[in-house]
Amino acid sequence: MEEIKEVFLRLAREKGIRYGELRLEESEVTSISFRGKELEELSVSKSRGGNIRILGRYGWGFVSFNDISYKSIEDYFDQAYRASNLILGKDLEIEHSGPVVDRVIVPMKKDFRGIPLEEKKKLLEEYNNIMLSFSPKIQSTQVRYTDRFTKRYFINTEGVDVIQERGDIAGVLFALAKEGDLVEQYHYSLGGIDGFQIIEGLHDKALHTAEMAVRLLSAPVVKGGEYTVVLDQRLAGVFIHEAFGHLSEADHVYENEKLKELMVIGKRFGPDFLNVIDDPTYPGLRGSYKYDDEGVLSRKTYLIKNGILSGRLHSRETARKMGESVTGNARAINYRFQPIVRMSNTYIEPGIYSFEDLISDIKYGIYAVGAYGGQTSMEMFTFSAQEGYIIENGSLGDLVRDVVLTGNVFTTLQNIEGIGNDLEFSQGGGCGKGGQSPLPVSTGSPHIRIRNVVVGGR
Repeated sequence: MEEIKEVFLRLAREKGIRYGELRLEESEVTSISFRGKELEELSVSKSRGGNIRILGRYGWGFVSFNDISYKSIEDYFDQAYRASNLILGKDLEIEHSGPVVDRVIVPMKKDFRGIPLEEKKKLLEEYNNIMLSFSPKIQSTQVRYTDRFTKRYFINTEGVDVIQERGDIAGVLFALAKEGDLVEQYHYSLGGIDGFQIIEGLHDKALHTAEMAVRLLSAPVVKGGEYTVVLDQRLAGVFIHEAFGHLSEADHVYENEKLKELMVIGKRFGPDFLNVIDDPTYPGLRGSYKYDDEGVLSRKTYLIKNGILSGRLHSRETARKMGESVTGNARAINYRFQPIVRMSNTYIEPGIYSFEDLISDIKYGIYAVGAYGGQTSMEMFTFSAQEGYIIENGSLGDLVRDVVLTGNVFTTLQNIEGIGNDLEFSQGGGCGKGGQSPLPVSTGSPHIRIRNVVVGGR
C-alpha cells in the first residue's frame, strides 16, 4: 500500500493538480438467507479495489479499479486526470482541510469472523423454523443475514492519510400470514457494528414476528380520519430520516429551486422543544464513523435547533457552493462509487415526557408502531405503520391494521405536541440514494405526539 500511495502523490505533484484523492478498500462479506423452507443463499466473498478522484477546473475525474498494484496506478491516475480536463462549465471549488494521519479500528465484542459458517446458518435456521411452525396461517418466511468487514485506506493531496477498519451486521426476520384472500406481513430488522452477539438470542423476536403477522389477520382496518397520533421510536425515526433528513442533504437543496425557497436557514420548522440532529460521532451505531469518504473529520450537526432550521449536510463541494461549513457527510457504499452527501445517524433529540404522559389526555387517537414502508415527494409523505392501536381516554386499546399516515412534513413538524424521554435507535436496513444502496445508517427518536394527522383507512 505504501508504494501505491507514493506513486499517487508523485503523479499528483508532477501533474500539478489542484486536489486529488486515492481510496483503497478490502472487504469480506458473508450472506445467508432463507425463504420459506429453502436455503436461498449461503455465500462468502472477498473484494479488493480502489478509486482515484481528481479535481479539474470544472469538475471531477473519477476512475475505479480492482487491480491494486503500484504498476497500474499510473494508468488509472492518467485516466482520472484526462477525464477531469474533459469537463466544461462553471469553475468548481471545494472546501479544504488540513493534514491528518490516523488509524481507526472499531472493536467488536464478538468478532463474527471467528464464527463458523455452519454455526451462523444453524442459528438463522432456528429462527426460520420458529416462524414456519407457529401457525398453519404462516404462508412464507424470510430470514436474511449479512456480515461485512471492511478496511479502507484514504489519502489525498492535502496530507490526509487515514485507515479505517470496522465490521457491520444487518439482518431481518419476516413472516407472511394468509387467511382466505387476506394477506398480512410483519418483520423485525436489526443491525450493528459491535459484534455477532447482536444476532444471537432472537428466538422470542422470531416468535413475536410470526405471532403479529397472524394477529393482524383478525385486526379491524383503522377508520380513516384526522387523529392525534403517537409514533413509536422506529416509525418516528424513519419519518425524520425519510421525510426531513433527505431534504437536509445539501446537494438536493442546491440543485432544486423550490427546496432553496423551503429550506432557508433561520426559518421556523417546529416548536421550541424540537431538535433534529445528524451525528456520525455518536458511539456504537451503524451510521457512525470518524472520517467521511473525503477524509473530513465527522461532526455533530443540528439540522433543527429549538424549532429553527439551523444546518444541513455537506460534502467539500456543496459546502463551498452554498457558503457553509463542511460537515463530513460525503459517503460512498464502496470503492466503485464517488462519495455523495448522505446522512449518518439522524434522530430527534429526547424530550421530557414519558409514554404515559403523551397518551394520558388523548380521548381518541392512534398509536402507530413500526415502519412497514412509505414514500416521499419533496415535502409530501406517506408512511405505513406495521401495526396500530386505538388510544381511548388515555389508554391503549384494540389492535388495528392498515395505518397509513400522510401529510406535509413541514406542517407535521409544526404539529408536534410532545416528545418523549425514551430515545431509541433502529439499525436495520440501509439508505438508498443516487444508485448507492444499502448505505449503513441509523435512525432514532423517542415517542412523539402529533396533532391533526391524516390516517388512511376505511
